[in-house]
Amino acid sequence: MPAEDAHRTQPPPRDAISTPEAEGRSRRATRRFPRFTRDTARPEGGGRAAPGDAPAPARQWPLLVVLSAVALGLLLTALDVFRYGTLLIGAALLAGAVMRWTLPRVGMLAVRSRFTDIATYGILGLSIVLLGLMAQPRPWLVIPFLKGTLHFTVTK
Repeated sequence: MPAEDAHRTQPPPRDAISTPEAEGRSRRATRRFPRFTRDTARPEGGGRAAPGDAPAPARQWPLLVVLSAVALGLLLTALDVFRYGTLLIGAALLAGAVMRWTLPRVGMLAVRSRFTDIATYGILGLSIVLLGLMAQPRPWLVIPFLKGTLHFTVTK
């Protein structure tokens, strides 16, 4: 059998790393990542949150809910209702973490992997809520060992 006809008798490779050549035949490609990336993959759950024929705001409603709550919290903070504003900002981030965990599609609220998004939104939201609860004057949450810690770091 001639060498040029050998590729016609062998079945083409059917694994995840086979790519078509210019002539349409499959060839085995390298498993290395390309030196220059040309595109990025959408994160899991990063598709539209509503059908494609819905208006643009409806397709991104999870992100708009979080951003609206954060904007309202910033407005409350600017209007000198600091504690409620920071609590609302933290609650908005915690709501983003819950939506990222429970909803299959959250649109542009999905930034990285599901785990990374949940951890980031959750840790930041919880931190902001705790800082809002411990804000001076007259904190709503007092953690006793923090006063002793600050006593050693800040002197009068």
